[in-house]
Amino acid sequence: MKQRKLIVGNWKMNPESKDEARKIASDVKRAMKNIRKTNVVICPPFVYLSPLSGVSKGNLFLGAQNANAERLGALTGEVSFSELYQFNVRFVILGHSERRKMGETDEIINKKIKSVVSSGLNAIVCVGESVRDRNGDYFGFIRSQIHSALKDVNRKFLDRIIIAYEPLWAIGAKEAMQPRDLLETSIFIRKVLKDSYGSLSESIQILYGGAVDKINCAQLIEEGNVSGFLVGRESLRPKDFIEIIKIADQI
Repeated sequence: MKQRKLIVGNWKMNPESKDEARKIASDVKRAMKNIRKTNVVICPPFVYLSPLSGVSKGNLFLGAQNANAERLGALTGEVSFSELYQFNVRFVILGHSERRKMGETDEIINKKIKSVVSSGLNAIVCVGESVRDRNGDYFGFIRSQIHSALKDVNRKFLDRIIIAYEPLWAIGAKEAMQPRDLLETSIFIRKVLKDSYGSLSESIQILYGGAVDKINCAQLIEEGNVSGFLVGRESLRPKDFIEIIKIADQI
């Protein structure tokens, strides 16, 4: 059976007000009535999870942008994976490049992934190189990121793992990477997963993130061999985000 596509909106530290957040979420929710083959996740900042907890319905889900691996504890400013479920959060973005820049190590990310998936949530695991060198050394870097992220993750939880390939040089860029280059990388990621988990890896979806918009999204899915997208800035523009969802749903 063909997997449903998956479009994830990462709002990052936006928008500025609760009313704006509700407006974006409600616009997307209304549009989902005509979406049949695609699951959509919106990931607002922590402060908006409570007011948006009712947005989840059918194939629209609520996600978080991060989670601490500890269930409870003296960790000022942190939010535990176990605290998210009550707000209807079912997906968590982990290992994003912006979090890695803040000091998150492969070990920390691995611990978070294991806590999230064992609690019944889905982990959107971000990987991606900073430089695409001519020698192809970035392939080894991506392989290492995947191996570190999924180290000792129980195989029974693989269907709760999503790999989001986000090359750092494409994030916030004017143009996305070329579909032929994305195809090459997605095939490589699939091979890395298969070498480690065999046929069980087929349940793991691969997304692409980096300058995705309504103009390039169809070609990226059709020629790039990905299941969907991790969308940044366009996810804050309801009209454009909905158009991306609609285009993906028709493919």
